[in-house]
Amino acid sequence: MPFQKVQPEKLSTAVTRQIELLILRGILRPGERLPAERELAERLGVSRPSLREAISELQEKGLLSSKAGSGIYVADVLGSAFSDALVKLFANHEEAVFDYISFRRDMEGLAAERAARLASDTDLKVIQTVYDKMEAAHSKRNPDDEAQLDADFHLSIIEASHNVIMLHMMRSMYQLLREGVFYNRKMMFKQRTTRDTLLIQHRAINTALQARDAEAARGAVEAHLDYVRTTLQDLNKSERNERVAQQRFQHEQSR
Repeated sequence: MPFQKVQPEKLSTAVTRQIELLILRGILRPGERLPAERELAERLGVSRPSLREAISELQEKGLLSSKAGSGIYVADVLGSAFSDALVKLFANHEEAVFDYISFRRDMEGLAAERAARLASDTDLKVIQTVYDKMEAAHSKRNPDDEAQLDADFHLSIIEASHNVIMLHMMRSMYQLLREGVFYNRKMMFKQRTTRDTLLIQHRAINTALQARDAEAARGAVEAHLDYVRTTLQDLNKSERNERVAQQRFQHEQSR
């Protein structure tokens, strides 16, 4: 008969598995600091030696890292998505920018459709909370905050789609976006007409999700990213035109 004796599980193994799942599901994020040892042991209901054993194992696996005098942190597990050489290649070629937006359009459209169908009520509350913060930042006209919340809003939708592969892949992509590898998002939020349009589009996405309208949610995300693509093309064209105008001006002054 295909039965085997059940082996008792070490407490440290149970702790390791719990933290692994929190990282896998995107609840614990790269760079996030774990609670102090005493507090974490109490929360988990284990002894401090068992906790230390689990943390040591997770460090060996590359999921946690320690900082002297600071504590234990979730490792930057997203950094391995692209090599440094490829990141530099992305940054130096406009073609990559628009391929990136097309990729986001496909992935985030799918994520919005999934979120409308699969998200829990709490997931939708998270999305609503981030959107409310976007409206508050918009009224304060702070492009830095708006750019940050833009990323948070889109990632909250991906989280609500409940696909861990998509979640970690898109977090990695957004990390590159935050670092300005593809384009400067803050520039878009400095133009009044553009930022007003972006807020309207985000409102449409949120409304569709809160109504659990999968088709409308996907359509709203796709329309939004089509607009981002067109706006970036216009900005790039304006920058090229300005460079030419500056050359004409300098030449005219020297004649």
